[in-house]
Amino acid sequence: MPGSGRAPAPREVMGTPWSREALQLHRHPDPQESAIPSFHQQVDQLVTLGYPGLAGRSDIEFRELVEPLRDAADSIEGEDSPSQVPFVLVVTRDIVVPEATVPLLRLWGPRGLGSKPGRVDRNHGEGDLAGYHPIEGCEPPGPAYLLEGIARGEEFCNVRPEDASKVVRSRGRSQLTIDEGIALVTQVPQVLEKNKCFMLAGSRRHDRRVPALWISERAPKLGWCWDGNPHTWLGMASTGARVAG
Repeated sequence: MPGSGRAPAPREVMGTPWSREALQLHRHPDPQESAIPSFHQQVDQLVTLGYPGLAGRSDIEFRELVEPLRDAADSIEGEDSPSQVPFVLVVTRDIVVPEATVPLLRLWGPRGLGSKPGRVDRNHGEGDLAGYHPIEGCEPPGPAYLLEGIARGEEFCNVRPEDASKVVRSRGRSQLTIDEGIALVTQVPQVLEKNKCFMLAGSRRHDRRVPALWISERAPKLGWCWDGNPHTWLGMASTGARVAG
């Protein structure tokens, strides 16, 4: 091969390959540039993380599945920061189940992406995640879609989930689901910070449990809290719209 030789292979973190492009974005973020991956980068990230295989599809089939969303994604503008994200590509449990995608999550730290995989809290119990479903107003428009105008919602830290949900709805917004929270942290790991974690009240299971993403043992964790209990470190994530292709 001409030049200085073959480029190094994509790095692997705890057995999970991350694309060279994604590592460059996450390892050395430029404050003057966008921290939010483009639609192209988000699709590449999911392919590199093995989503096609988890979905029982080829890479080409997976890309074809989400391609109709490209034009809509390219037209979205908005604030770009860890607390406000213009858009993310969501792949629902109809394609890949949360039990398979949570371990692909990584925590953002001073040196970039951490090495410890995300975990589902043992208090969920085996098979518990299948019992959570989107509540009214949070239904996915398809098996893959765009989440637009996402707010991490740290203003709701130390507010009871049931009260925070009422305020979110009064603003014409809706709470994030489990699938959407996973998609958000997959693409923008910077959103999950100490004391700025968030509830995913768009998914419920006919009881008082509210799922949430937080940090435990230097890794993302998908757990749950009671809808009547406030937590100083848990806000309420929300979105302005769900966009189908």
